[in-house]
Amino acid sequence: MIVSTMQDDFPLTVPMILRHAEALHADAPIAWSEAGTTRRTDLATTAARSRRLSGALRALGVRPGEPVATLAWNTREHLEAYLAIPAMGAVLHTVNVRLAPDQLVHVLTEAGDRVVLVDAELLPVLVDVLPRCPRVERLVVWGTPDAAVSGVEVLDYEELLTAAEPWTGEVADERAPAAMCHTSGTTGPPKGVVYSHRSVYLHAAANLYAGGFGLHDADTVLQVVPMFHANGWGFPYAALLAGAGLVLPGRDLSPDALVRLIAAERPTVSGGVPTIWRGVLDRAREIGADLTSLRVISCAGSAVPTTLVEDWVGLGVELYQAWGMTETSPLAAIARPPARQRGRAASYWRGRTGRPVPGVEIRAVDEYGVELARDGAAAGELEVRGPWVAGRYLGDVGGDRFHDGWLRTGDVGTIDPAGALTITDRAKDLIKSGGEWISSVAVEDLLSAVPGVVEAACIGVPDDKWGERPLAVVLLRAGATVPLAAVHDHLASALARWQLPERVVVVDAIPRTGVGKIDKVELRRRHAAGELTGRPLT
Repeated sequence: MIVSTMQDDFPLTVPMILRHAEALHADAPIAWSEAGTTRRTDLATTAARSRRLSGALRALGVRPGEPVATLAWNTREHLEAYLAIPAMGAVLHTVNVRLAPDQLVHVLTEAGDRVVLVDAELLPVLVDVLPRCPRVERLVVWGTPDAAVSGVEVLDYEELLTAAEPWTGEVADERAPAAMCHTSGTTGPPKGVVYSHRSVYLHAAANLYAGGFGLHDADTVLQVVPMFHANGWGFPYAALLAGAGLVLPGRDLSPDALVRLIAAERPTVSGGVPTIWRGVLDRAREIGADLTSLRVISCAGSAVPTTLVEDWVGLGVELYQAWGMTETSPLAAIARPPARQRGRAASYWRGRTGRPVPGVEIRAVDEYGVELARDGAAAGELEVRGPWVAGRYLGDVGGDRFHDGWLRTGDVGTIDPAGALTITDRAKDLIKSGGEWISSVAVEDLLSAVPGVVEAACIGVPDDKWGERPLAVVLLRAGATVPLAAVHDHLASALARWQLPERVVVVDAIPRTGVGKIDKVELRRRHAAGELTGRPLT
């Protein structure tokens, strides 16, 4: 029997990415926005600081396999944490700064974070939740704190680095956990997705493929995607592996700020939700700014309008719709027109949701789990598998999301003979607003708990800016009146501001299907026909 003669046990790890970058791309430029100015360093300096951070965390008692949370914008310090925490064997836990207090408590408690690295600007987000997170012992803070913190030890980031010895250890097991994110794209509390070193490495490499974004050392990546969201779509690790430069915009992702950064730093690659890129394009047109340094933009988070794609392509910039989720690391598919068009115009491919990137397989199945024909017509739930796709959630919750080794995405769509998928609907009526998921079930449960409300439904309705926004429909008890302020206060106690419905409509009856379920198709029809009106929920 013939056996492999390769070094198959050589681990694919984040430290390997770091070693490669240091050895070959030490001079790769890194720029970041700070207090309205742009500061600069290089990869060699960043790597050295990250090794000191690894040593500092070790000295604080952080051990392999233990999570270390970050609550941060796209900053130099966050990038250093991306390298330092996995490199010393711990688990980078990027916490979404937009979560509601209850959700923050849930993710910090479920993960069991003892140490949190936090931007001073975000300390107010933590102050009120820390008493409910008894496992958190230390905060490591950069910047000037504006909020007082009690009950935990507060350490200065720069002082910690200065006093630390660099860590030079290694991670031997590529299947060890490297990073963790929580997704709110399902019903119920956010669910933890834990990435291995192997999955992080392979996902980063996929961004370098020609079938991905073709990143190379002549590129500069503008990190628009929040680094707390699905590993920043994998761009930080991919840029390091490719030797590309990085531009970190901090918290200001306004069109004006991004247009100025593009004009000054001349990035070639970026990514973000459609709202971002529409705003950037409109602002650039207003002031006559040049955006043509960009060669490719990954646009995802919600359906990308064809007009937006065409506007960017008209500038000579390839804006590709991409598709994925936290559970897929997240890159799974890109709507890149294939070189052999198979009789289709480029506009056809740009109108698809995407084609699987090398390493990922996608199929559509019917309600019985039987794979459907790839004819572009048969619609079913999309399932995905691959080396950077989750096989379960932290704590083994949500087992119904996995089927025969496939991840059930909750999206419904078709796949054509060339492998291009088109999402036609969403299972469980999830609402995607500005690239973020909102659970209609969670909103309905909260609305139903408001005194005077008999029943509630929540649907996503089209919005020019955010893609979708939630609309609430309620049935009241006879003679009951419910002040909108009371509804707002009740929802705001458990939901983030961006998850709140902007309108509440009171109806005499909520339509139902033949099997007694709330008929959301009919509710959407009524909204489209102008039959559902309401007042802003403010």
